[in-house]
Amino acid sequence: LPLPGQRQARLRRSCCQGCGDVRVPPAAASGSSGAMLHIVGFGALFFPGLFVLARRCARRTLPSWTVGDCSLISTRFVSSVQAVLATISGLIVVSSCRDVKNDRHWLATAYVWFLIPYMIYDTYAMYLCHWYRSLEKENVNGKRPVVRAVKSFVQKDFLMFVHHMAILTVLVPIGVYFRRDLGDFFVGCLLVAELSTPFVSLGKVLIQLKQQHTLLHKVNGGFILLTFFLCRILLFPFMYYAYGRQYGIPLYKVPFHIPLHCNVANASILAPQLYWFCLICRKAVRLYSDAPAKKVR
Repeated sequence: LPLPGQRQARLRRSCCQGCGDVRVPPAAASGSSGAMLHIVGFGALFFPGLFVLARRCARRTLPSWTVGDCSLISTRFVSSVQAVLATISGLIVVSSCRDVKNDRHWLATAYVWFLIPYMIYDTYAMYLCHWYRSLEKENVNGKRPVVRAVKSFVQKDFLMFVHHMAILTVLVPIGVYFRRDLGDFFVGCLLVAELSTPFVSLGKVLIQLKQQHTLLHKVNGGFILLTFFLCRILLFPFMYYAYGRQYGIPLYKVPFHIPLHCNVANASILAPQLYWFCLICRKAVRLYSDAPAKKVR
């Protein structure tokens, strides 16, 4: 006779087949190459198209701005849209997976595929904005050598460039192939980490609009601190807690009950988040300490 767990798994599969479980559509569950290529193709059109549309709107709304300024604000808008989509997808996946290890949701894999064209687009968009800024500073009428511009871009945004390349070459293959259809819950958690991005982008846009001394900028700075700390720092203890709660393991013992490569991967993802959070805290100290000083003067 099958064990109780096997009977439960068979019952779950039969219910999904009979009722059409929306959490695991056939194409997504089987990793259909056709479906995934459609997702990648849609992303390859969606993100650059949204960037071009946003830049055109910016140039019409702000005719005094340079192409570089319009490109920069458009890049931040597209980043915010992607972050909202990722956060919503992550929340759906997390709320749908009761078993943090074995439960499936089609969005966990589909959105990873959708992320591939975004990361490629965003890397090029960052380079494009850097190119326009460097042209405006050097005033060489577009004749700056491409090789020197690429080298300057990588040096200036080295950590962000490595972050994007690591996602494309390491995290995406793990999320699509090597995790063996396990851990959709944790993929959803990592998607929720994007919640802080719209606030970070809004802060940069306010600075670009020279509104860094307004109340809105200060309130947004508080949201940046809160969302970044909750969704990019405390997220990792939460994932360990969720795993330990399901299997009856104390939080401090969870790292010793999971594979070593899982701990290494989490530490590798957490390390740059801690670095960026320290930078955000430094900027917050300057932001909230400058206002009283100016009032005294």
